[in-house]
Amino acid sequence: MDADRNRPSNAVGLCLLPSDLLQDIFFRLALPEILCIRSVSTSLSSFISGDDFRRLYALRSCSETWLFLYKKRSPRESMLHGFNDRSGRWFHIPVAGILLPAVHPGEDLYFLTASGDIFLFASNSRRELIAVNLAANAVKKIPASPLGPRGTSSWRRSGLKLIAGPPGSNRFRFVFAELYENRPVLFAYCSETDTWRSAVAAEDGVGVTRSGENNIIFLSVIHRRRESVIISAAGPESERPVIFRPRFDGGVEGLAVGLIAGDAADRLHVYGDGKMVVVRSDGEDGSTRVRAFVIVCIELWGLSLDGNGWDFICRVPKNLIERIKKPYGVMMGCLEERDGVVRVVLLSNYKGLWDLIWLSYDVDGQHWKWVPLPDDGTKGLNMAGIAFSSALRLRSFGS
Repeated sequence: MDADRNRPSNAVGLCLLPSDLLQDIFFRLALPEILCIRSVSTSLSSFISGDDFRRLYALRSCSETWLFLYKKRSPRESMLHGFNDRSGRWFHIPVAGILLPAVHPGEDLYFLTASGDIFLFASNSRRELIAVNLAANAVKKIPASPLGPRGTSSWRRSGLKLIAGPPGSNRFRFVFAELYENRPVLFAYCSETDTWRSAVAAEDGVGVTRSGENNIIFLSVIHRRRESVIISAAGPESERPVIFRPRFDGGVEGLAVGLIAGDAADRLHVYGDGKMVVVRSDGEDGSTRVRAFVIVCIELWGLSLDGNGWDFICRVPKNLIERIKKPYGVMMGCLEERDGVVRVVLLSNYKGLWDLIWLSYDVDGQHWKWVPLPDDGTKGLNMAGIAFSSALRLRSFGS
């Protein structure tokens, strides 16, 4: 991981500080910065590797969020670009060395999702799933699901989820929802047993507790202009996932999901965790052949209690819309809800230049927040995946 290198004199100066003050300084740093400091001084390394510091740092960092981008390169140059909302800066995280034993030369990789220290990639040619454990510096090929090998175009961001844990372990689960033989099915992989299982979702008129319960997961199966099909399950080990078919009557019809093209629609829906963000835009006819859109409204909707519709929650304030709107030609996004906060990132492109917008909504406080993202060399970026993730953990870096 890259970070500004500290001079040896600075490291010596830090060593002379009282441990309480040193701890307070380190608590303000993101994990890549901690690791950089750890590498330049034996005494600082011992302090950071101590059980007490690692435990307290984990408690402090558990609420932070990362946004990861993967730029398409050769496997020998694979690198994740990670933005941490605590530090307000980008970090370059090389993963080529970890991926190399599992990736065939010339393979085309796509970054699917992440959770904690686990990052999931899909290979296009060999149609394999590859899990990278950043903390353990390990890579693992996941056996093909019951549906068989799948190319990168088969995976839908709002229809899958990676769950790392429990804390203190290297285990993880990967779940995704798919329409199989015209029936919504939940597929779940467990790294501990290295096996898949599947369960056909059942029609059920009884409502479930919404995202206030952390063990409830919602995975998208189908999104049409007026109706969606969503699977709800009480955690990845649920024996009986349930189908919901919410209808949306929120105005003029537009594109239902994914990518919005300049001449196709003026509305984008972004789904995740039982929530939906509707991005409404106005078209602008410029002097060039590239038609531009400008965001005029962003709305947040949630799955109703009975699962039969989408309930309007709120709009992003107009003054915030004025700060974030820029011309764009195409746009896509991803959404997650965790610990009572809904996060959405919108990735747009205009004339070859990519732009990122990160918005967060505090459900209890009913407050929108814009997280400014500095430029990270996005011109000409060949995007190969984007995802939110929970905090990286320090536990495995002390050995």
